[in-house]
Amino acid sequence: MGLPPHDVADLALADAGRTRVEWAERAMPVLRALRERFTDARPLAGVNVAACMHVTAETAVLLAVLRAAGAEVALAASNPLSTQDDTAAALVQAYGVSVFARAGVDREEYYRHINAVLDIGPTLVFDDGCDLVGTLHTERPELLGSVRGGCEQTTTGVLRLHQMAAEGALTFPMVAVNEADTKHMFDNRYGTGQSTLDGIMRATNTLLAGKTIVVAGFGYCGKGVAERARGMGARVVVTEVDPVAALDATMQGFTVAPMSVAAQVGDVFVTVTGNRDVIRAEHLAVLKDGAILANSGHFDVEIDLAALDELAVRRNPEVRPQADEYVLADGRRVVLLAEGRLVNLGAAEGHPAGVMDMSFSTQALTAAWLAGEDRPSEPGVHDVPYGLQGEVARLALASMGVEIDVLTAEQQDYLHSWKPGS
Repeated sequence: MGLPPHDVADLALADAGRTRVEWAERAMPVLRALRERFTDARPLAGVNVAACMHVTAETAVLLAVLRAAGAEVALAASNPLSTQDDTAAALVQAYGVSVFARAGVDREEYYRHINAVLDIGPTLVFDDGCDLVGTLHTERPELLGSVRGGCEQTTTGVLRLHQMAAEGALTFPMVAVNEADTKHMFDNRYGTGQSTLDGIMRATNTLLAGKTIVVAGFGYCGKGVAERARGMGARVVVTEVDPVAALDATMQGFTVAPMSVAAQVGDVFVTVTGNRDVIRAEHLAVLKDGAILANSGHFDVEIDLAALDELAVRRNPEVRPQADEYVLADGRRVVLLAEGRLVNLGAAEGHPAGVMDMSFSTQALTAAWLAGEDRPSEPGVHDVPYGLQGEVARLALASMGVEIDVLTAEQQDYLHSWKPGS
């Protein structure tokens, strides 16, 4: 049997990639349990899954579960800098996944790969930023009729899906996996917090203790970065536009200030907002010499890269791996990490496998739900059923050897009746 269609850097890397995937799988007990269950039940038999996700070992474990469930799977990279070429090769050769991903491709090739994935004629779509769903609706509308639904696992992607739904453009149900507690409580907070600092330290070898770290955005990702930075001994300044989030940060003991103020005192800047132009020309103009800029939001728009280019009189590329130095007219130096893309994937390996186990298990169960008879039928953005989240949590707790209480019959009655009164 031949290999599935693919465009990867080098199939000779497959053995190294398989070793990497198997290492990640050791830390993903929930997905291992689902793979065993799905191998027998085959809930995705006859289903074609088109995915645009980070091509990492953890993603490979999820896709192996989908294959065990009976699905045909095609994968494109959601971020060229995060692609692990050995993992891509292993997915093709060892796991039978059609992969179109090579590290470092340009924008044109990025969208060519997305279109190649859509050639599978998807029944379900897995997206990471809404580029796959957007391309499907704008460039490949002839395929929309066969799509039952899909999953989106990023804040940016969910925002875009809500905009599509509000305009009546979204033609099938999409499940906001990003909003599930088993995703954002763990992936966004603990995963982003740890992996962002990992990327910054790998790229710069800087000491965080005693530094002032500016965290732009105090959602779940921002909370994770701020907590971990404080744990490393850094002084943390939070910038926000949401008064409730700003109040939350203040009550947790963080300094809260506008970016115009924070830009003058920060040593390291991390953007995690999901919006564009968070650090603009007026902020770049007042940065300290040696300031480090990193993004852990989804796309490379949070830092105004055009303004940085315009202000710089010289760019010294790769002063360290994934660290480009920009020299401004007055001699100040600004260091940009991972080209302004996701620093935790561009300069490190992304979230730990143990975190992604819960996020991807939620996606796997959601895929089985979308393939079943009781799936949502109305176009729009839907929540992950709480029962599916509870199943992921139960499997995770069991893998940790943790037991919890069970409600008695009387407690159940009390919670579901108004008659007992107070």
